[in-house]
Amino acid sequence: MRHWRGIEDITPDWGRCVATIGTFDGVHRGHVELVRRTVNEARKRRLPSALVTFDPHPAQVIRAGDHPAQLTTLTRRAELVGQLGIDVFCVVPFTRELAKQPAEEFVHEFLVSKLHVAKVLVGENFTFGYKAAGNIDMLVDLGRRFGFEAEAVRLYAEHAVTVSSTYIRSVVAAGDVSAATEALGRPHRVEGVVVHGDGRGRELGFPTANVAPPMYSAIPADGVYAAWFSILSPGGRGALGRVPAAVSVGTNPTFSGRERTVEAYVLDKDVDLYGQYVAVDFVRRLRDMCAFKSREELVDAIAKDVADTREVLQ
Repeated sequence: MRHWRGIEDITPDWGRCVATIGTFDGVHRGHVELVRRTVNEARKRRLPSALVTFDPHPAQVIRAGDHPAQLTTLTRRAELVGQLGIDVFCVVPFTRELAKQPAEEFVHEFLVSKLHVAKVLVGENFTFGYKAAGNIDMLVDLGRRFGFEAEAVRLYAEHAVTVSSTYIRSVVAAGDVSAATEALGRPHRVEGVVVHGDGRGRELGFPTANVAPPMYSAIPADGVYAAWFSILSPGGRGALGRVPAAVSVGTNPTFSGRERTVEAYVLDKDVDLYGQYVAVDFVRRLRDMCAFKSREELVDAIAKDVADTREVLQ
């Protein structure tokens, strides 16, 4: 899969394509359906498929300081859509200038003149252009004028719930990672670098990896979770593959902590993880975060968390 950063990366010999456009944060089940239809349409026409997304999130530019929690990094998004067969992953830098561009101008200058779209597939709630003036009806009309097709794909719904990035952010924030798994089609992932913590886990007999996620990452509510843990760093020392972990999210109230952390106790492995870029895939919430009266009570609770994690992930 090719990676383009902005329209400048589009090669001069680029021909026509079938494209889909959106933020695609989470690459949830609705996104997957849209991407699969784009790939299938491109193959039917014997054309390459392109996915166009934006960075930073448009909300961060349009409403400064209002960045929604990020469900997936750009690298993870590219990995997931690449697995679905997309040929080109195109990231358009979202700027104030782009936010002010009229809808028709965006279609003509980017989709037609640069990307040479033969067909565009978008979600039925897709909007574009200055003040979100463009919608699917306008896109269809512009397609007739400029020589491409446009199709709206219905939003994915299950159990009377419309799957959206906003919905997934809300259940993650509530700690309902099981609901997030249903909507995503896989566990919610938090990535980050393992940094030095206060070392209390090792003192208690449960050494933890203190994961520092990127800014704006969607972190589950405070609590203890059963999760899968893996090293993402290329050539990581003692690469683990995917292993079970009991993960604590919160401020460590037993020791009057203030800073919110993500700490993973990797089961049955004792390796040096400092400096590694890792992933934590949250499977199930085990309990709330709470303060214990003694270290002994805390150790007993952690031992139960480990046993429950084994049972959940078995």
